[in-house]
Amino acid sequence: MTQSAPSNDRQPEVRWPVSVVLASTIVLHLVLPERYIIGGHFAGPALELALLLWLTALNPNYINRHTPQLRRLALAVAVAFSLINVYSVLRLVTELAVGAWTSGAPALLLTGGAIWLSNVIVTALWYWEHDRGGPAARHTGSDAHPSFLFPQMASPEFAPSNWRPTFFDYLYLSFTNASAFSPTDVLPLKRWAKMLMMAQSALSLMTLAMVIARAINTL
Repeated sequence: MTQSAPSNDRQPEVRWPVSVVLASTIVLHLVLPERYIIGGHFAGPALELALLLWLTALNPNYINRHTPQLRRLALAVAVAFSLINVYSVLRLVTELAVGAWTSGAPALLLTGGAIWLSNVIVTALWYWEHDRGGPAARHTGSDAHPSFLFPQMASPEFAPSNWRPTFFDYLYLSFTNASAFSPTDVLPLKRWAKMLMMAQSALSLMTLAMVIARAINTL
């Protein structure tokens, strides 16, 4: 059923940008060697796609319905993408640690880059789904205590009065944290946010260090 945007000044987020980014993550998983995907190239990506299509069908346009069913399904999507991503990272790091990678530096850089980018997107999804209870809860304003302090919140004169972060703000947060291995302009406020950012930085550092070191050694 088609949804219409509310007429108040707190416009809800739209679904399609998140769906497109997650669909690109499925493509990244498909280009990885099959041994890096739980269940191979069929089962893992098929589960991701099925959950994503189900969620999109139930809430296709504006994310403004905060129901237990939609919340559980959204978290199931995040868990499915996370499990495949963590498995890929651990499999790659293990192969590099024991010297089992034999495909050469170009393939290693492409594989490592795809896994790293997937990690950025999946972590952004967790930030987006948990800050203030998720996008639907942020729209209704049911949780007044943010998990992240964005620059627009600290300096409201540089943003519209109704500004609040959307998925791409969390994607930027995730990318900069994975690149700099520390917060940049967005600060974590709650403990879960600090722990997740710390875990992402550690995973990113481990992946990049081992991939780059082995690629240089191979060249």
